Amino acid sequence: MSSAAEQEAVQDPEREAVQDPGTVAAVRAEIVEVQRIEYAEAVRAAAPAPAVWPGAPMPLGARFRVGPDGVAGTNFALWAGGAEAVELCLFDERGVETRCPLTELTHEIWHGFVPGVRPGQRYGYRVHGRWDPWTGARWNAAKLLLDPYARAVDGTFSLPPEVYGHVRDWPDQHVADTVRDDRDSAPYVPKGVVVHDDDDWVEDRRPKTPWADSVIYELHVRGFTKRHPDIPPELRGTYAGLAHPAAIEHLTRLGVTAVELLPVHQFAHEDHLLRRGLHNHWGYNSIGYFAPHADYSASGTAGQQVGEFKRMVRALHDAGIEVILDVVYNHTAEAGERGPMLSLRGIDNRGYYRLEGDPRRYADYTGCGNTLHVVQPQVLRLITDSLRYWVTEMGVDGFRFDLAAALARSMHDVDMLSPFLAVIAQDPVLRRVKLIAEPWDVGNGGYQVGAFPPLWTEWNDRYRDAVRDFWRGALPDVRDLGYRLTGSSDLYAWGGRRPYASVNFVTAHDGFTLRDLVSYEQKHNEANGEGNRDGTNDNRAWNCGVEGESDDPEINRLRRRQLRNLLTTLLLSTGVPMLVAGDEMGRTQGGNNNAYCQDNETGWVDWSLLDQPEWRELTALTARVLTLRRTHPVLRRRAFFSGRAQAPDGLRDLAWFARDGREMTEGDWYAPAATLGLYLSGRDIPGRDARGEPVTDDSFLAVLHAGAEPVAFTLPGAPWADAYELALDTSREDQAEAPGTVLDGGTEVTVPARSVLLLRVAE
Repeated sequence: MSSAAEQEAVQDPEREAVQDPGTVAAVRAEIVEVQRIEYAEAVRAAAPAPAVWPGAPMPLGARFRVGPDGVAGTNFALWAGGAEAVELCLFDERGVETRCPLTELTHEIWHGFVPGVRPGQRYGYRVHGRWDPWTGARWNAAKLLLDPYARAVDGTFSLPPEVYGHVRDWPDQHVADTVRDDRDSAPYVPKGVVVHDDDDWVEDRRPKTPWADSVIYELHVRGFTKRHPDIPPELRGTYAGLAHPAAIEHLTRLGVTAVELLPVHQFAHEDHLLRRGLHNHWGYNSIGYFAPHADYSASGTAGQQVGEFKRMVRALHDAGIEVILDVVYNHTAEAGERGPMLSLRGIDNRGYYRLEGDPRRYADYTGCGNTLHVVQPQVLRLITDSLRYWVTEMGVDGFRFDLAAALARSMHDVDMLSPFLAVIAQDPVLRRVKLIAEPWDVGNGGYQVGAFPPLWTEWNDRYRDAVRDFWRGALPDVRDLGYRLTGSSDLYAWGGRRPYASVNFVTAHDGFTLRDLVSYEQKHNEANGEGNRDGTNDNRAWNCGVEGESDDPEINRLRRRQLRNLLTTLLLSTGVPMLVAGDEMGRTQGGNNNAYCQDNETGWVDWSLLDQPEWRELTALTARVLTLRRTHPVLRRRAFFSGRAQAPDGLRDLAWFARDGREMTEGDWYAPAATLGLYLSGRDIPGRDARGEPVTDDSFLAVLHAGAEPVAFTLPGAPWADAYELALDTSREDQAEAPGTVLDGGTEVTVPARSVLLLRVAE
């Protein structure tokens, strides 16, 4: 069965020049013998192929339904544009394979209806075609392929040599990807599972939280629940664990409105991690865009994971919490030309991936070896079908798009009129959900912060950098900080966008945790096995004088104060705040700023921290500030500040004050400063409520002081305020002592070193 591949290897002039004929013959003979034995065993074990009726080309994937004459069965449909033939492969409980040729071809979709195939059936595809990597053609029917539309996946990708389309250990490695491997991969790869559509969302009540009122909490399904003591052990690390009342209680007590789940699409672990005994913990290596990752299921992987995920979404919705998925449509787990053949590469390599001028190579705007060719209609359909499925059938409320700039590329350049963005904008389902862009990729021109069109919000890394630099004393002046605290109008005040276009964050899954940000200045990623070369070196961190954990009480008190400063700044800023799971209780990764492969206590939330009073206080502070934000519309504005009064008798909606109580001048913005006063007028909020009435609120003065020594600050007097009531003081460990103190306007107060004071204007 390998003679064609052998002939291709011999006939290709480049291969002929670089490979030793004796070695070629020996390796090829071994492959032929292995394949002969495997094929003979498969023929003996296979059951007779069932009848395959014509079926329908739509919808794509495997759909159980009632067919002609009331016969129940499953319709299978696969887009495989350049293929010569497609075989549907059914597997019984023993793993015995039955091959069913799909002979119907409609608009490049191979399809057939198989009577009697019911939910729980495991399946895959073998796709026949030319093997010619030199032109980008990589068909290899010896490899069992996962259906891109499979809605459940059973099994784990272990990546032995058999799952590669080429001879992975070919002696001449620089052409190894061009030599076809004819060994059968079926015993080594997961299978798709037919799922029954037995659910609807009639009883579900989506929270539909407005963007301006949203508070996002980024979490990992497994990492958030794995060590929770009040979740039953058998549910920890699963969708059911996240749906447990103990997990939801923490979220509601904090006051977050949405969870943003790190990738839950079925993903595979990279070979270099498996060889080091590690796994991809974060999941940014997708291979099944319709399937909930099976390892997060407590109820089973033969389709049960679908129902478990839906029940999790319902439980969160019942608590008023939206579900946002972090999705990775920019690349797949098949990596570059030396990667495994798991799905799209073997279905139509040229149809799914962006290839270079040399079609053997993949255009890589992601840093992960390949980039999906979103300009192609079938790729765009795959992505949008997947998005609609998760909204309409799985109940999710929005998406955060990993490396979204890669999706917005037309042929090469990032294009905000690209097919992907245009399709999203007009789609009646997708344009109504929350859309968050990670607005960059690793290619030329990939940094696009502030450039995505209306409907989209963006991760604002300029907010992250400015706030980190201010609190570590590294800002040359406060111009940038002023923009970041008030919604980043310099980036987003165009095209009808609003302040909530900015998703503000200080930390994310990628980088230091908040506690590590004030405990380490250098990354400590040795456990990843990459010589500490992975992860960013641009941490903008300050360790408070000691690298790593310390026994010095003064150092630890200072670090906790810095945590309070960073959290309070984030939650009081205009825009949409995003917290990272565990930051509110002092979670640490031991200085690892790239814990993507740490599926262990490094990557899991340590709930025992809440047994320690100092970390319980930090959690209480987070909930307190979120309560202030929720109850005061002046802290979650729906429009940018104008710097003008909204009513004849009003004050300007925003004013900035220097330490001496005077309004800042242009020169003040260009001067180094560690202290900044920000006045928000609650009497001058633009817009009206649902009944058309003006929106009014209390007014607030926030004083941010990053200096190492206390500073005198003169509180603005009339017309701004006659008196102020202290609402928050981050210099205090226990916030119960802070509120209630009344301070007269025009008086000089002492602002403690490295602290935030929030004062409410007293009536």
